[in-house]
Amino acid sequence: MDATIQYLIDLNGQIMEMGSGYWVKIEARQVPPSSGRPAGVDYSLCLFSPKDERLLCYDNAHPIKTGSGPAAKLAEKHDHVHKGQRIKPYLYANAATLLEAFWSDVNKILQERGVS
Repeated sequence: MDATIQYLIDLNGQIMEMGSGYWVKIEARQVPPSSGRPAGVDYSLCLFSPKDERLLCYDNAHPIKTGSGPAAKLAEKHDHVHKGQRIKPYLYANAATLLEAFWSDVNKILQERGVS
């Protein structure tokens, strides 16, 4: 098992104020490995606006469709990113890389919105 998963799991339930009413919620728990969650962790790392609008969320709660039209199919792995209304697959490597990508996007969004 990836040694950084325990660090992610230890963050479960954390809610962090990011300034100006923006906040982050982290949920992570160990689950049996499966085709959708091969690393054995169920996670959701989300950034919310002061109006509780979800701006960003890295999670593996459900499969997503890849492709479009009749050729669209459900991705085998559930890892993906919600950015506003858009959803795209996320290539999960380990918990450390996941956290790094999430915090990088959080900082970018907050900077774009003038939150320091």
